[in-house]
Amino acid sequence: MSNRGDSGMSLLEHFRELRARVVKSALAILFGALFGWVFYDRIINKLASPFCDLSTARSTHKQCGILYINGVLGPLNLQIKVALLVGLIVSAPVWIYQLWAFVAPGLHARERKNSILFIICAIPFFAGGATLGYLILPTAVRVLMGFTPNSLTNLIRFDDYLDFVLRVILLFGAAFELPVFLVALNLVGVISGRSILKPWRFAIFGIALFTAMFTPTGDPLTMSLLAVPLIAFYFLAGGIALLVDRRRARAAS
Repeated sequence: MSNRGDSGMSLLEHFRELRARVVKSALAILFGALFGWVFYDRIINKLASPFCDLSTARSTHKQCGILYINGVLGPLNLQIKVALLVGLIVSAPVWIYQLWAFVAPGLHARERKNSILFIICAIPFFAGGATLGYLILPTAVRVLMGFTPNSLTNLIRFDDYLDFVLRVILLFGAAFELPVFLVALNLVGVISGRSILKPWRFAIFGIALFTAMFTPTGDPLTMSLLAVPLIAFYFLAGGIALLVDRRRARAAS
């Protein structure tokens, strides 16, 4: 364990530190939520664009006949929900750092260094996956809406649609963390590069099965947009792990 001066902190002091970091994370989320509250209309327009151009609908005094909000408190609840979600996403670097800073004193110096590298890499990979998930939303919506019979109209509550959007974005964002986790496990010595790449056939099958089970649509385009980058990241992570193993072996010899 690291020889930090605060290694002998009492349980009460640990709770105080945890409380301080939770408060800082909460304040960062609230600050981000304020951003989401101020730019609520623009965010709603972006989220609704696969269904309807809300700005055009307002200017032409036409309704978007697909999306609707239900209840007297529905608009307020939706704005609060969107603002909090935006705050959670925008403040991710802050609360991820606070989580790391609370755990770091219990790690070795090398493990703390690897943790920083993990955080630095995890955020852009998650952002890239989330962005790709958002970009495929029009295709996903078009495919799913295509199952509606011609004789029926599909009315969709906007909060239900928002949950669908978040599932897509979070799925792609979390899936893009695969190479980060593999490399992080290799850096701490849990798994070797050969162990990562040896079952490559099973890994490709598992990725294909994962995309088939959890993508919101079953069309080949959406599945490929998630599966192909994951397979590429898998081999990239394995290659990086092999380089790390070789450097580690040279240092040990």
